[in-house]
Amino acid sequence: MSVINLNRETFQAEVLQSHQTVLLDFWAPWCGPCRMVGPILEEIAAERPDIKVCKVNVDEQPELASQFGVMSIPTLLVIKGGQIANRSVGARPKADILGML
Repeated sequence: MSVINLNRETFQAEVLQSHQTVLLDFWAPWCGPCRMVGPILEEIAAERPDIKVCKVNVDEQPELASQFGVMSIPTLLVIKGGQIANRSVGARPKADILGML
């Protein structure tokens, strides 16, 4: 599965109503650490069909970032059953991200 880019219109169905665990990345294209995490998330999306990997560009969707209290990027959230199960701020190695799940 590939990474899904989200907006306000798709967020509810893809994340909050998902039956799968969702790994959600709040990011921006100008953010260096975000660009480091991006390829890791692509790998996870390809390797773990049981996990839905989604991204929210905070510049394009500031209301979603605000709704989840995102103050720094990258912020990674693990959403299970529509609820936040885990949260991490800053670039992390693949093993740490997988450990969040």
